[in-house]
Amino acid sequence: MAFRTILGFIVPLLCSSTLLAEEISLNPSHPERYTIVQGDTLWDISGKFLKNPGQWPRLWSYNNQIKNPHLIYPGDTIYFSMVNGQPRLSFSPTEASAVSPFSGPCVLSDEDIKNGRTNFALSAEGKLRPCIRESVSAKAIQLIPADAIQKYLSLPRILGQNELSTAPYIVDLAGEHLIAGTGDKVYVRSIDQPESLTYSVYREGDTLVNPETQEVLGYEAKYIADLTLQEAGDPATLTITKTNGEIRVGDRILPTNEQEVVLNYFPMPPEESIKGNIIGVHDGVTQIGRYNVVVIDKGTSDGLKTGHELDIYQRGKIARDPYSPVKNDEVQMPDEYAGKLMIFRPFERVSYALVMQARKDIHVLDKVQTPE
Repeated sequence: MAFRTILGFIVPLLCSSTLLAEEISLNPSHPERYTIVQGDTLWDISGKFLKNPGQWPRLWSYNNQIKNPHLIYPGDTIYFSMVNGQPRLSFSPTEASAVSPFSGPCVLSDEDIKNGRTNFALSAEGKLRPCIRESVSAKAIQLIPADAIQKYLSLPRILGQNELSTAPYIVDLAGEHLIAGTGDKVYVRSIDQPESLTYSVYREGDTLVNPETQEVLGYEAKYIADLTLQEAGDPATLTITKTNGEIRVGDRILPTNEQEVVLNYFPMPPEESIKGNIIGVHDGVTQIGRYNVVVIDKGTSDGLKTGHELDIYQRGKIARDPYSPVKNDEVQMPDEYAGKLMIFRPFERVSYALVMQARKDIHVLDKVQTPE
């Protein structure tokens, strides 16, 4: 599937004035130092030092050594300290070893660069000898695990009423195949004037409904496969280039959705007050936990953008009061804070979000809102 990838970062200037004005709240049990391990994320590491990991840009901005927190690696050790009343993270200070003349090749490591090494090997004439720059090939840590959302960045689509049911559809598989795979051909009704040379196969998914008003917010289309147009017509001939499931006669096709995909995020609260609900969950889970993908009933029309974070509240249950003088009296229990999510793919009226924290079991119909 064709899409463009943004490799740059969403710069901290996008941060709202509310977040900038918010005082940093430290985790009372924060460590004095921490060594990064494989699988850590910026969110995880910041949560060890902060009550609200969403404040990580401010914590990392108070240091002199860590210029870009996106470029720290497993094995790096970071130290916590307070300088002029502000929390600071820095790399472990180490003394660079002096290298005597004629002691062999000069090797300059990444750790030497971080610590400002000043002692280098000298030649017999007292001149600096050439040094080899040695770098460890390692993958920089991410804010969130990209593999948790990778397949949701472009493949599922939210459509309007009748948008999928009126799209061209597969009428037959070529070569008397019962099941079609990569490289096979399919025949599709009515592509006389092609909009594109690449198409994707979709099947009807869930109907997304506002649980409070019962208003239909959109229709989810499940991605099945990618196709390339070979010959227009009625039927048109297309070749399968990628499959994610069994292709069936009757499946609908739409032009491939080419869009920009953000791979790095800058979490921040919405500027507007948002109150919504979780209306769906992916991957077939019933009890939602950390790094599960959910659907909420708010989108760009409500002011949501990529990177916005919302608090999750577990809906309070209704308890029967057997001691009340009122017969069959029931009491609505208060909602309980359950975690935090981040929007990574907003549509007009719904959004896909990743659960970043889960302090309680989270379920469909639990509430979401702008952090207080």
